[in-house]
Amino acid sequence: MPGFVLDQTSMVTCMHGGQAKATVPFPRVKLNKQAVVTQAAAHMVSACVFNVSGAPSPCVNVMWTTVATRVRAGGAAVLLVDSQAQCVPNGTGVLVAPSQIRVRGT
Repeated sequence: MPGFVLDQTSMVTCMHGGQAKATVPFPRVKLNKQAVVTQAAAHMVSACVFNVSGAPSPCVNVMWTTVATRVRAGGAAVLLVDSQAQCVPNGTGVLVAPSQIRVRGT
């Protein structure tokens, strides 16, 4: 399915409210002066408050499982608003909110 391409300002959160940021967006391709984010860029999660029986078990990073099939940047698939991911180590999903709504990919 087509979806908006994510850039470095797109909001990605774990299901527990932690913020995930791309550590290395692809700087050679830009949307509205913001670098696009590819599957190769690791997303680190901060401020996750998930607990298991009172013991902290926060989400640490995000592994993207479905990404764009036809659009690439630097050889890596770009991330779309409808891309699916799982948080590590909990396996919960993520919520994605695009920051730009002009460029779509599939």
